[in-house]
Amino acid sequence: MKFVMDNIFLIAVAFVSGAMLVWPMVRRGAGGPSVSTLEATQLINRQDALVVDVREQAEYAQSHILNSRLLPLSQIEARMGDIEKFKDKPVIVYCASGNRSSSAAATLRKSGFSNVLNLSGGFAAWQQAGLPVEK
Repeated sequence: MKFVMDNIFLIAVAFVSGAMLVWPMVRRGAGGPSVSTLEATQLINRQDALVVDVREQAEYAQSHILNSRLLPLSQIEARMGDIEKFKDKPVIVYCASGNRSSSAAATLRKSGFSNVLNLSGGFAAWQQAGLPVEK
């Protein structure tokens, strides 16, 4: 007990740093499986994956992944019928950085989509990889 009291600050630092290491895995698990830009391009080219942009209209209008469909997160439940026919295909969901798309992916999974994947790093990662975009 004396050791704990004498080193409480070091124990707190160890606990906080451990939590910081685990947090990304916990957060990623909530959004389900994710794919890198390389894996996403392979799915698009080999399995004709559907790419869904869940950003808002203004963001989509500026630039988006080639042949992606706009389905804003704020309208995803109301417009689910737009992509209903793709339930058995791979669906790659993305937003600006990967935060909004994880909740969109969870919503799609709850609606019966069997293979929903979140694009790691979102549109920013796609652009950084130098992959094609549409303006």
